[in-house]
Amino acid sequence: MKCLLVATESAEVLFYWTDTEFELNIQEQYGGSQEEGGRLPAFEDSINTLFAPIIISCSSMVDRLGDSYTSFITENNHIYVLHQFEECLYIAVNGDGEESEEDLKRKIYVMNKLTKILFGMVTLSPLLRKELRPQDTAQRNRIWKKLRSLLETYSRLREHDQSFLVEAVERLIHPTLCEQCIEFLERKLVQQINSSVERAGEEVLHAFILVHTKLLAFYSSRNASTLASSDLLALIVMLQDICPSSFLDDTTPEELESTSAPDVFYTPEPSPTDQDSGRLSSDSPPVFQFVDPDIQMAEDSLQMLKVPAPDPMTPSRVFLEATLKEGFFPMMPHSMYCLPLWPSITLVLLTKVPNSHVAVSVCGYLEVITKLEKRLSEGLQGAAASRGQPPIHELRNKLDRFIRFLASMDIQTSHLQNVWTEFKNKAFSRSGPGLTRALVPSCRSLRIQLCAVFRQCFVAECVGGSQRLAPTLQERALCMVQEKLMDWKDFLLVKSRRNITMVSYPCFQLHSEFPGLVHFIYVDRSTGQMIAPSLHMTDHAASELGKGPLAYFIKNKVRDFVATTRRYLQKGYTTVTLRDGDYYFCYFLWFENETGYKLEVIDIPSLPDDSAPIGMLAYNYYSKLLRFYSKNYHSEVVKCFELLTVHLGVIPTEYILQHCSQLARKMWEPSRIPLL
Repeated sequence: MKCLLVATESAEVLFYWTDTEFELNIQEQYGGSQEEGGRLPAFEDSINTLFAPIIISCSSMVDRLGDSYTSFITENNHIYVLHQFEECLYIAVNGDGEESEEDLKRKIYVMNKLTKILFGMVTLSPLLRKELRPQDTAQRNRIWKKLRSLLETYSRLREHDQSFLVEAVERLIHPTLCEQCIEFLERKLVQQINSSVERAGEEVLHAFILVHTKLLAFYSSRNASTLASSDLLALIVMLQDICPSSFLDDTTPEELESTSAPDVFYTPEPSPTDQDSGRLSSDSPPVFQFVDPDIQMAEDSLQMLKVPAPDPMTPSRVFLEATLKEGFFPMMPHSMYCLPLWPSITLVLLTKVPNSHVAVSVCGYLEVITKLEKRLSEGLQGAAASRGQPPIHELRNKLDRFIRFLASMDIQTSHLQNVWTEFKNKAFSRSGPGLTRALVPSCRSLRIQLCAVFRQCFVAECVGGSQRLAPTLQERALCMVQEKLMDWKDFLLVKSRRNITMVSYPCFQLHSEFPGLVHFIYVDRSTGQMIAPSLHMTDHAASELGKGPLAYFIKNKVRDFVATTRRYLQKGYTTVTLRDGDYYFCYFLWFENETGYKLEVIDIPSLPDDSAPIGMLAYNYYSKLLRFYSKNYHSEVVKCFELLTVHLGVIPTEYILQHCSQLARKMWEPSRIPLL
């Protein structure tokens, strides 16, 4: 029994997802009470009835105590986890014991991350309500269907794909092919697209090739910002939602051929002769059938409710982190083109939209106004309120020019102009209060209107209809990459299932050198790369572990140990070793410089229990950890690594620790292959 809900402080449902069991439970609970006229209440009304007391209780506690609860367990052992993002309250529920409190918290943070990717800076304002719950029912159904599908895709990936369990990007290790593909993307594909007149003002910033969820090659243009690992993982979730990969058993083509069904040849029926054309056989369905008009009307209604398939040539608008010469921007608009080469092999293009400079300006002004509002709320006034940022009079001149520029682009600015005029009258005129706490409501209104401009320019459905790469240009790009990888596609599909880390170092040699080693995960947290033999988190795991109950058992053990290491890491521990039945688990986190020299061990900060979950997709914990450690190494590039190993418990402890050290050294060289 699972549920995730997004609601406002006034208990208005903005989005909900439930599994079948939770839905049946709600219908049993509220189905007995019928409304006037004998009609059952709508399911959304039942959801609202169930959660309204919880939402109102949270709001009351915040108003009266300035604090609220983050989780609770009911008498029937249902776990509720709550978290507030801006003006939206997220509630995740589990009643079947399959998810822990930490799992629900992670799901909430991931859902918030996906929402930011889809809606950008609109998530920083009450305008998000219009995006999640538009008045148009058909549009609302499309958005909710999309969000539900993304949530289910993420849950499926976390269950079946090891890279999403540890929140790291897994890449296919084949140095020669990777290098050739990166060179091809740079010199042929991206260069040709960016020099074409058919690109409609867009510029390809990043191009990469995915095989299932694994990265084959990644290229970024010289003037592009680095693509954050958290954004890349979120994009892979979106791409798997658009073009899902099937999580099949790790079966070779030879095994597939030997187990395939016998050939069946189909012979069509002969065409009717002139004598037969006018009569039907006794077992043929009649040409005309009389259908109950109510049934026909219901079928027609169902056809109307179907969401039309998206045009594959239409890009998705996504909002990603970017570090430009003007500064850091957490949600810059990009267009994402998903071009399927073959089933489970995809070419992805991320482009810079033509009017992205507007987003830079909006983000800059929004940051200044937000800081000013925070300082005024804290009681600072006058010059103290604007200390540490450009003078407020400089903002006045720049924003005046910006509003005039928006008006010249036929962007609706009347509301922004009115709010800005009110702000200036209070802040700069002699009769106004100046930079005092009385200006806080005006700051809030100004923030909302800046987000409204952002929404109008980049989030609205009508945006980007003509501003996109021409279909002919996309088709050429698709054909170019297909021609390049034609001879490799079968190899890539097999290798993505058996992604042995070192091409020249077969897995049986790895296990013979490290006897008793069952499985390991090696992650470069500096780049977000996972370097390890694949362990597909299915009932039939990778060939390194065999198939059947043993693989399933190891999968669950690895999952539990990953959760355990995160709890210890949250408390400040960087080394964990424990014995669990017949197996011995080890976890190490350490720091190195660029030459591979291990740096000194320090005490890392412990985090409170209500902190964001450790990872890279939901919350990039490791980037903050690297910044913390790098304070004492200003002249060096600091790297962070993780190693998790599973050994048979019969191996002596001293040998296991020696294996871990040797394994880390052996994995160091392949990890130098650049990801981005």
